[in-house]
Amino acid sequence: MAETDTEPGVAGLHELCRELGEAADAVRRASQYAGDLALGTRLPVRALSSTRARAALRSLLRALADPAGLGWPADGRRPAARAAWLTGVLTSRESLAVSLAVAGLKARIRAAAVTHPELLTDPDTARVLRAIDEDRQRQALRAFKSIIGSQGAERAFALLAPSFGDILAWNALTDENPFNDAAAWEIATGRPLTSAEPILGVSARIWALLDRGPGRAEPVAPDPSLLERLDCSGTVVGYIRNIGTVGTGGTLLVQQMIGSDEVTRYVVQLAGMATDAISKSSPQDVLGAIHAVARPATPYSRAVTRALRTWVPSGTDIALVGHSLGGITAMNLAADPDFCALYRVTHCVAIGSPVDGKRPADPATRVFSLINEHDVVPSLEGRSAVSPYALPAQFTEYTWTDDTQAFPLCHAAERYAHNLQFDVPEASGDVDAALAPYRGQVTATRLFALYDR
Repeated sequence: MAETDTEPGVAGLHELCRELGEAADAVRRASQYAGDLALGTRLPVRALSSTRARAALRSLLRALADPAGLGWPADGRRPAARAAWLTGVLTSRESLAVSLAVAGLKARIRAAAVTHPELLTDPDTARVLRAIDEDRQRQALRAFKSIIGSQGAERAFALLAPSFGDILAWNALTDENPFNDAAAWEIATGRPLTSAEPILGVSARIWALLDRGPGRAEPVAPDPSLLERLDCSGTVVGYIRNIGTVGTGGTLLVQQMIGSDEVTRYVVQLAGMATDAISKSSPQDVLGAIHAVARPATPYSRAVTRALRTWVPSGTDIALVGHSLGGITAMNLAADPDFCALYRVTHCVAIGSPVDGKRPADPATRVFSLINEHDVVPSLEGRSAVSPYALPAQFTEYTWTDDTQAFPLCHAAERYAHNLQFDVPEASGDVDAALAPYRGQVTATRLFALYDR
């Protein structure tokens, strides 16, 4: 388990990563400004009648065109500057800003390899990285497929998981696809992933259009056998096992607790994504998962809100516990000022979820992020479990590795429960201590079926 980096050299590499990211961002902004100035209208018109303006224009154009200079203008506001940027992307021209960003991403992979040497020593992963480095994206894809063929998809994703987001950003910055550059820049500079996904570059707006719906919730009469299997211990391991028991079929579980202080509180337990369909009537589908990473309000979050409003009194203390997409949705609810005006979200626990770019609306909310470093899902928002960027004080992040090193096995709710109980009991102990007010008698249990519309 690692909350902080203790391996020699990692702290220095992380500092270098941050400095390279900041430098790349500064050069990119300078390139955008220079491109807008040189390829806009004001300076070129003045250059027709002014020797000094003509000299300035020539200098700017040389800086933009010379591979030893800026390389090409970054995506700017002027149509001509955007056209020049697009030409540079499509022709794979060298850019100083991109070179700096890629150097930072490589340093991140090097830092991750201190605790995950297989990133550099495994011959298959080395082939993937080498192909990306040489701007041979098709060969990189073939190399990745060869890992799947020789070691299985489970091993392939687990091998790359510690640096998966960084590898995607590196590939996006150096390929000929202009649409995924914005997401790559967000990852390279440590910003939340909000514009698009870094593979094809499909805009978050498109995913929002595809994943529409007001969200609907209907109470479900619980099966007595299901109630008997639910854990009432009030521990994080118990909540994760409950999530696994309820499953990913679109069911929300809420337990009403009375603590030793005689105060009634509620624990909202949110399951992850169903993998049997891209889009379905339940908000727990693939579209919902992609949408939830970039946007805070989704049919899932709206359906949960509607469910809680039918049963949980406003102003009540609640804890949100979610796995995978459920963890993203828990964090989206904690980040929603309207939801936090209804309920006091004291704790948000995300298990195997990409939530590090999100922030709770209430500064008093404590956030726990629990991550197996071979689980690729938490890195899908761009920040890996071994990121050089620190989280704010509200967050407590626990990461670990286990001996499975196989995805999606290491992502399963049951596996996380096993890890927390047996492999990293100190992490579950800390979370349980924080959730102590919610430990007591379970006085009521409610199940709700959730729908997009």
